Amino acid sequence: MTRTVITTENAPSLPAPLSQGIRKGPVLQVSGQLPFDPDTGAVVGTTVAEQTAQVLRNVTAVLKAAGAGLEDVVMLRVYLTDPAHLPELNEAYAAGVGEPFPARTTVYMQLPPGLLVEIDALAVLDD
Repeated sequence: MTRTVITTENAPSLPAPLSQGIRKGPVLQVSGQLPFDPDTGAVVGTTVAEQTAQVLRNVTAVLKAAGAGLEDVVMLRVYLTDPAHLPELNEAYAAGVGEPFPARTTVYMQLPPGLLVEIDALAVLDD
């Protein structure tokens, strides 16, 4: 099976050695997305809810570039900077992802200043 790099201008590209997404066969891995506006590179929002909404827009843009959608996601990994933000994250996440929810892991970690959440996705496509 060929490994295919997924790129889109509708999600931010980061100055790091990574691809926005990689697909091999039916498996698609979306790299961790941050709350950057893909047009300006600026951080979108100062709250977890605002940043989560932007991160999910970025994840969705990479999925779309690969011919997938949130309905193809089997696992989302959420990286959150503060456990106190979990209720706000859960509310924004539920609104942005919708049911049936994919499996999820939430990890608490330090992100660069001003960034509150990062999310990566694993999807399986039907082709």
